[in-house]
Amino acid sequence: MTTKIDFDRYAKDLEGKTVLITGGTGSFGSAVVEALLGLSVTRVVVFSRDEKKQFDMSNRFNDPKLQFIIGDVRDRETVDRAMEGVDYVFHAAALKQVPTGEFFPMELVKTNVLGSHNVLHSAIDHGVKRVVVLSTDKACAPINVMGMTKALMERVMVAAAHRGKEKTVVCGTRYGNVLYSRGSIVPYLVERIKSGKSLTVTDPHMTRFVMTLGQSIDLVLFALTSGLPGEIYVRKAPAVTVEDIISTVMECFDYKEPVENIGVRPGEKKHESLISAEERQRVIDHKEYFSIIPEILGKSYADYYFRGEKGFELPVEGYTSANTERLSVAQFRELLLSLPEFKAEVDSFGA
Repeated sequence: MTTKIDFDRYAKDLEGKTVLITGGTGSFGSAVVEALLGLSVTRVVVFSRDEKKQFDMSNRFNDPKLQFIIGDVRDRETVDRAMEGVDYVFHAAALKQVPTGEFFPMELVKTNVLGSHNVLHSAIDHGVKRVVVLSTDKACAPINVMGMTKALMERVMVAAAHRGKEKTVVCGTRYGNVLYSRGSIVPYLVERIKSGKSLTVTDPHMTRFVMTLGQSIDLVLFALTSGLPGEIYVRKAPAVTVEDIISTVMECFDYKEPVENIGVRPGEKKHESLISAEERQRVIDHKEYFSIIPEILGKSYADYYFRGEKGFELPVEGYTSANTERLSVAQFRELLLSLPEFKAEVDSFGA
């Protein structure tokens, strides 16, 4: 994690707590486990389908506070068993690949929508104190199945927040590309380079939000400890063009192979959005973050609605990767080389 997290900011709220992480063996889950084990939590429960990754994580951390449960969020009975004695939940389990969703849409519905419903309502039924669901910029004005199911997950979250608001705080986070997370563009490019293969680009002028894994963890810890029912928290983030991502990675590896332009694939946007034009009417600025107030939770929304737009200055089109801060090539190169995993690959390449 390259961004230093102010753990003191969250330590008191997490002290003595049991935290469940669904999808806990993924890039985000592994980083959150590492962060939580460094705090005074009582127990960290990792819930996932991958027994090999659980075995590897167990060996890596070798910590008695860590517990593993094999299961799928689609199975309510298994989710209920994992939820026993839990105080806080990070819901990270999801199917996230855009092409997978286009060919197998119902599989994403089962995991991202119905599975999220299972997790949220199991948490409420078990008296969990706080739940944070992880969403994506692709859920904002979605055009692909992955984004559509994540958008539905957000609505399921808001409805669950309405049901559980007396005893369980349910909220969400929404963020863009996490650099060097599993399945993201940078490790994909690195693997292509290491294999001596050519690189491809869809539209060089596409822009994407970028943030480090540490920044994403800071966002969810903020939501977990400070979130209000039904709110979605968005971290302010810079953007970079796809062309600059590819050229910077190639420069770092001194890679000279040609880049093939393959055209825009189904389900891809030229620019991503973290807050839509419609949502901007319900946004509060928290300096490092925005929060989006839900429409159906009564008083919270009504109070803010009648205050009008005073207090924030989002563009009329919302908060997009086209109108956020744009990183220069030099800035993005510095950011990439600050990632230990990327720097290690560069240093070992050709050695």
